Amino acid sequence: MDSTLVRPPEDGPRRKAMLLAAGEGARLRPLTARVPKVMVPLGGRPLLEYTVHWLRRYGVTDLLVNVCHLAEVITAHFGDGSRWGVQITYSREARALGTAGGVRQAAWFFDGPFLVWYGDNLSRCRLDRLWAAHRAGGGVATLALYWRRDVAQSGIVALAEEDGCDRIVRFVEKPRPDQVFSQWVNAGIMILEPEVVAAIPAEGAPDFGRDVFPSLLAQGARLIGYRLSAEEGLWWVDTPADLRRVQEGVRSGQWTPDRVQWADDDGHTQAGTQNVTAADR
Repeated sequence: MDSTLVRPPEDGPRRKAMLLAAGEGARLRPLTARVPKVMVPLGGRPLLEYTVHWLRRYGVTDLLVNVCHLAEVITAHFGDGSRWGVQITYSREARALGTAGGVRQAAWFFDGPFLVWYGDNLSRCRLDRLWAAHRAGGGVATLALYWRRDVAQSGIVALAEEDGCDRIVRFVEKPRPDQVFSQWVNAGIMILEPEVVAAIPAEGAPDFGRDVFPSLLAQGARLIGYRLSAEEGLWWVDTPADLRRVQEGVRSGQWTPDRVQWADDDGHTQAGTQNVTAADR
């Protein structure tokens, strides 16, 4: 295993990140009646563990994890994070506060730009490149984007090239068939400025895709897109079929846990994904 850490530049990726882990994963029942969605097993370890490894590789070691459904399963496994070379703090939610609401409750944790990663997604996102795109774009948020054929359960974006950057000019969460204008979707990995936290509604369970990003765009805020490469990829486990595909990729050796965590080899087989191919395009 290549466990070499990627040394971030002085103005590179910040050390702080929030992992969203409060969701129940209703479409994965009955499995998620016993474990939270982010703790479903992949290759003998929980899904979220891969992301913790990946963040540490980029020097992102000060982690906040929000928990709600079966919170004790997450806290018992990860503890304070020292086993993985990170420091983990928990934000407990009596009821799920939504993707943005969870960040709002944890506003005290952030002291500058920070990373948010949806805990039920896997990726080999190059965080150094994501951070470079954020610096170059000068926006209040930079979203990693993934090309997906079926966008019905995702947030889609329209992009406009501006000053060498992909500026997000439109965002629609879970579009109806007649609303689809793009195959680029929010990958659930983003860098946010403190202004975004300030824009999150104070009440209810606000969602980034449904509430916050469309509102920011309507106010003229600058949001930037970072297009994930095929090598970086995106994996999700929203349904039993999704989970079986990813688990089979691990069992067959086409997608091994160690390679997902550490490898820099380009072009490896990414079983259990929906990669962009010439046919897809």
